[in-house]
Amino acid sequence: MKKKEESFFSLISQKPWEDSQSILDNEHDGKTLEVSKAKLGVRTVMVVSTIIFSLFVVSYSDRMLVHDWRSLSEPWLLWVNTVILILTSIVFHRTKILVENNEFEKAKNTLFVVGFLSFVFITGQLLVWQHFVSLGQYASSNPANAFFYVLTAMHGLHILGGLYFWAKVTRQLFKDNYNIKKIKQNVELCAIYWHFLLIVWFVLFGLMVAT
Repeated sequence: MKKKEESFFSLISQKPWEDSQSILDNEHDGKTLEVSKAKLGVRTVMVVSTIIFSLFVVSYSDRMLVHDWRSLSEPWLLWVNTVILILTSIVFHRTKILVENNEFEKAKNTLFVVGFLSFVFITGQLLVWQHFVSLGQYASSNPANAFFYVLTAMHGLHILGGLYFWAKVTRQLFKDNYNIKKIKQNVELCAIYWHFLLIVWFVLFGLMVAT
């Protein structure tokens, strides 16, 4: 970690306008930081998603101060969905450990559990939507409703995006000659992404429960 920090600070302290630095620049292989494209992509998605969700949280906080704001009820199914998402993150962490220990057969089973729990979570969110619709609480009937639908929809889309990469990793494990190093990296990145989605959900759910 210290080595990476030193390389980062040495990078930003370079003076490309000097002749000595120009010579060094012409000799390197084009790489600056030791970060793979996959890791850089996941980090970029997480940063952009954090900014987007943060903007919605700020808008939510400001809008709830207006007189026409009416808080939504809290269906028990939202609590169940939260527990399911926690379990999904735990199982993905377990999968990461199994892959690091080269226990790929067990990792296949836990990946299936992750996929199943993720689909259960999405189904549970749709059932919550159905519950509110059955009560006549549409997006147009109350600002709180609109924010709930938008925030949960955005989070659900991020889950679906994660499931796309989960499917790719799972398919890779069932190939006869899969790349072990690549599998380990992909599982680690997927696990990090799921932990990120859990944190985002805690923020969103906590905000809705508190208001």
